Formats: sequence, structure tokens, C-alpha cells
Amino acid sequence: MAELAAPAVGDWDFPRGTASIELMTRFAADRGLAAGRLLSATSLSPDLLADPAAQVDARQELAVVRALAALDGSDAAALELGRRYRVTTFGIFGFACISSPTLRDAMLFALRYFDLSFAFCIPHVVTEGDRIILELDDRRVPADVARFLVLRDLSAIFAVMRDLLPEIALDDLSFRHEASTVDAYVTAFGIEPRFGADACRATLDLAFLSLPLPQANEQTVALCAAQCEVLVARKRQRSGISQQVRERLVRLGGVDAGMDEIARQLTLSTRTLRRRLAEAGTNYRALVDEVRQALAEELLDTGVLSVEDVAYRLGYAEASSFIYAFKRWTGMTPAAFARRFRAARQAPPGR
Repeated sequence: MAELAAPAVGDWDFPRGTASIELMTRFAADRGLAAGRLLSATSLSPDLLADPAAQVDARQELAVVRALAALDGSDAAALELGRRYRVTTFGIFGFACISSPTLRDAMLFALRYFDLSFAFCIPHVVTEGDRIILELDDRRVPADVARFLVLRDLSAIFAVMRDLLPEIALDDLSFRHEASTVDAYVTAFGIEPRFGADACRATLDLAFLSLPLPQANEQTVALCAAQCEVLVARKRQRSGISQQVRERLVRLGGVDAGMDEIARQLTLSTRTLRRRLAEAGTNYRALVDEVRQALAEELLDTGVLSVEDVAYRLGYAEASSFIYAFKRWTGMTPAAFARRFRAARQAPPGR
């Protein structure tokens, strides 16, 4: 057994575009469900969903999934939802896959840039003899929506694979859970699955990997790959647990609520949060300083607030402590920073 390639990420907490949330709200509306409840479970606005460049925390999408599953968490709903995800749903990432020379190339590309997808279950693809095996790992997915997301994600993956190669077919399919009905599974996957297995696993003929894709285009895939590289590099700079902590600190206006409180909001122990931040190459104090510096610069740049006001808003008991910290971050005092920006704004154009 040999792994085709390791996925770029090992967890689901990467930032995402809004296309998946928009798709789920449309899906709920089409089924006569209370689609408004999906967004009300988050801090997202309809305007944000209309912005193709917007990025959201994975937990925002998870909240939408939970709201949808509360309205209809049936296997049939999860499988039908998955079939709504087509290759075009994924934007430039999807165009790169469909323009790849073969299914193998498309799979390698998808695994390399997996954090441009909307999945929560992490795929592992291996070859064994004349078979290729796709297994979904849902161990890190919250238990209350794990079954729903396993079905949505695998149904979406197979729908995209059919877009890439219409003749593709599964030889075997298994799930850990027990089934209520098999009809929806047959509609989604073309075969009747086995239930109560040790993993969520799909098997197909290895020969499919080498078949040329109907829309293969070397120039298109090269162009798309370059754009995906830029997108994913930008995203990975601010992704994962570090971004989750940053976002919560920003919501608090830079006020340090303490690592214990942030861990509680993330439903983690303080020890686990400390470990995961260390694995990401940072620590809680560094993130507090980063958020405070960014907010301080924005507030000073308005020219409206005094240094004392900014210090107070960021949770400092004394302005002197803020001044010391700001100088450590930037090499200048807050007053000098504000003067520099005022001078830049007042300078005539072209200077």
C-alpha cells in the first residue's frame, strides 16, 4: 500500500471562501427550510457572502453546517447537499483540477492545495494492487456533525470526480455508521455501500488515474496553479489556531482576556491551546502583541484619539505601559508614529 500524496493540511480549521456557505443557504431555501437561520448562527452578513474574495473562519462554516443539520440532518439531505458541490464551486482551484492532464494529476493538485477546498474530513489516498482507495478521516470533526459532514464531503468529492471524468465508478464503498435507507446512497455514489465498517472508504480501479481528462489544457492548468499558489500562500500565513486566537482578540478590541478565557471560547484546555500554538510556531503573548500593535496603529492613524485614549481602549492600565510596548513593537513612540502618518497625509501628491 502506497500513499498517493499527503494532504496539505491535517485538520479542518483553515480559512475558507464563502462559496460553500452561500451554497448551503441556497440548498436550505430550495428545500423550503428556514434558510435565514443558517446565517443567524454566525456573525456573517449576506453582503459578505456576495464578496468572492472574502475569507471566513472554518468555525463560521461549521456553525452553518450545524444550523442546517438541525433543520434536516438526514443522510439523504447530507448526500444531496454534497452533490451540489461541483468543480466550478471551487473557483480557480476547481478549474485547475478540471484542466489537469489526468485524474492522477488532478488528485495530486487537490491534495497539494487541499486548504482551498471546503471539506472538514481529511482525505487520505493510497494505491493497493490494481485499486485506489480514498479514506476520509473525521476524527477531528465535532461528533455532533461528523456523520453529516462525512456524507456531504464524500458525496461532494465524488460529484467533482464525475465532473472531471464522467465514466468514473466506484468498486466498493463503506461507512462506519449504520444506514437508515440506501436509496440516497445509490443515487449519490452509484453503488450500495456497506455499513458498520471500520472506516469511511471508497475504492475504484487504479486504471482511472491514468485516463486523460476531457478538458485537459496545459496552459490553463499552469495559469490556475500559479494563482492557487498565491492564494494558498496568503491564506497559510494567517490560518489555523493562530488565526482563531487573533480573531477573538480582535473582537475584544485587543484587550487581553487571558489565555484561559480564549481557550474556553475555543473549547480547548489551556494546555492544548499552548501546545497547538507552539506547533504553529507562535505563542499566546506574541499573538496578543500582534493584534494590539495592528489595532494601535489603526487607532493612532485616525488622528482623533490621544495616546492615552488608545492605551485605555487596548486594555492598558497606564499609558506608560502602552508607550513602552509600542516602542518595542515599532521602534518609535506612539506620538512619533501618529506624527509620521499625519505628515504623510498632508504631503502634496507626488511627493
